[in-house]
Amino acid sequence: MKIVVPLVMLLVGSGAGVGAGLYLMPEPEPPAENTVTPETAESEAAEKEEASPAEESDESAAMQYVELSNQFVVPIVSDNRIASMVVLSLNIEVPDGNSQQIYDTEPKIRDAFLRVLFDFANIGGFSGSFTDNNNLDILRRSLLEVGQKTLGADIVKGVLISEIARQDY
Repeated sequence: MKIVVPLVMLLVGSGAGVGAGLYLMPEPEPPAENTVTPETAESEAAEKEEASPAEESDESAAMQYVELSNQFVVPIVSDNRIASMVVLSLNIEVPDGNSQQIYDTEPKIRDAFLRVLFDFANIGGFSGSFTDNNNLDILRRSLLEVGQKTLGADIVKGVLISEIARQDY
C-alpha cells in the first residue's frame, strides 16, 4: 500500500501535466501561401543583385560592441556608510572599425561613465527595484549622452548594460 499511493499520485500528476501541455500548446502556423518556384527564386535573386549598397539604410550599417575592460563598482551610501555595492559591465556600440578609438580613450570614457553612475546612485537610482526597465532606460540614456559628448555622436551609437548586480551589506 505504501508503494501504490505514490505511484498513483505520480501517474495522475504526469497525466495532468501532459494534458495541460497539450491544452496550452500554441496553434501551429498555417503553411506559407507563397511557395517558392524556380522562376520566382531566380527573379528574387536578380532583384537582390541589382540593389546597391547605397540603398541600404544607415541602421543596417555594421556595428560592433566594445566591452570595457573592467567592471564599474558603484558604492551606495546610506547614513554615511556604504549600504551596498552595485557592479556593472558596460559595452559601447560603435560603427565597425572604431573599436580602437574606444580602447585608446578608455580612461576618459570610464571617468565620464563613473560620474554618471555616481550621480545615478546618489539620486536613488540603484535603490529598491533597480533593475526596473524605466530605471535602466534612464541610466542607458544618461550614459549614451555622456559617451557621445566625450567621444562624439558619430562614434558612440549606444551603451549596453551587459551585467548588473547589487550586493547589500
